[in-house]
Amino acid sequence: MKKINSFNDLDILITNFMSRWGITLLRYSLGVIYIWFGILKPFGLSPAQELVENTVYWFDNPSDFVPILGWWEVLIGLTMCIKPLIRISIVLLFIQMPGTFLPLILFPDVCFTTFPFGLTLEGQYIVKNLIIISAALVVGSSVRDES
Repeated sequence: MKKINSFNDLDILITNFMSRWGITLLRYSLGVIYIWFGILKPFGLSPAQELVENTVYWFDNPSDFVPILGWWEVLIGLTMCIKPLIRISIVLLFIQMPGTFLPLILFPDVCFTTFPFGLTLEGQYIVKNLIIISAALVVGSSVRDES
């Protein structure tokens, strides 16, 4: 290990570590979140169950859609964790993601305490998807890297 003689040396060491491991950790984090949140849905354990069912009201039986969405999310998570399958994960994620924002339009009373900035817990749960989108863009930008 290289001897650290100054703040600059420490800064270089830390930023090199982040450069080496940041995207990998981000990719696995996305994968774990998708697998975890997704696997709850087929077993009726998701706190978002009712919101999802209300959002897809046009299905004959919206409760049948929730497990499908859950397995879709598990697939996103698994493919995110397997490096050669990242492109598939990104496509599946970006197909799924617009639907996550529908409650903001369909149920503003559920998502906002005061429109447009006062978010309920459900609204915060939805808006946090902006981070997931950004993380997916960062991970997607790395698919051509040979490292």
